[in-house]
Amino acid sequence: MVEVVGHRGAAGVLPENTLEGFRYAIELGVDAVECDVHLSGDGELIVMHDADVDRTTNGSGKIADMTLEEIRAFDAGRGEAVPTLDELLETIQGKVRLLCELKADGTEVPAVDAVAARGMESDVLFISFSLERLANVKRRGEGLHVGAVLGFPRARAVDRALELGVCHVGVMYKRISLATVERVREAGVQVGVWTPNELDEMRAMMSLGVDCITTDRPDILMGYLNDGGR
Repeated sequence: MVEVVGHRGAAGVLPENTLEGFRYAIELGVDAVECDVHLSGDGELIVMHDADVDRTTNGSGKIADMTLEEIRAFDAGRGEAVPTLDELLETIQGKVRLLCELKADGTEVPAVDAVAARGMESDVLFISFSLERLANVKRRGEGLHVGAVLGFPRARAVDRALELGVCHVGVMYKRISLATVERVREAGVQVGVWTPNELDEMRAMMSLGVDCITTDRPDILMGYLNDGGR
């Protein structure tokens, strides 16, 4: 059965990258959740997709130019504060796995250290569009899990990711093909897609044989699967 990953928690239902959204996804019974991390000006790992707070909070400014205290003063939606990676790890520990996207240079070492401090190495997949960031993660320990995110899964890009030793390749769902699925799976690597949010799109991905689906609407996919996939 396909694995379900709640994208930024459940971004199509509740404010993205908030603890409320992650808890909601967990309650649905997802296999994993996905988050994004940046570094604040004082070196804290902030769970947010964008490099600035403007789109997802009532504040304004670049994460790298602000302290954690300043960022925490903003409303990330429904009264939720912007979480740190450690708060998210505490929330999901023992419940679901995490796909942690490293959005900026310099996030690799502190993210690995935060995961190691909780003994969650086997529960976290570090993902990135940057193969260099993934290589930096692997330098911290060969047992760490890394996955490449590919907007355009051209053959050379797929091969470079596989050469790095990733255990997961994630592809934008509109650009996935059966040939890519077969190439990745032949290498013994998990193949996932992001982010189909309509049921017909999700079903199309399952028909291609992908291993996991990252979606803003885990409620739709879980409802479908819990109903026997009918």
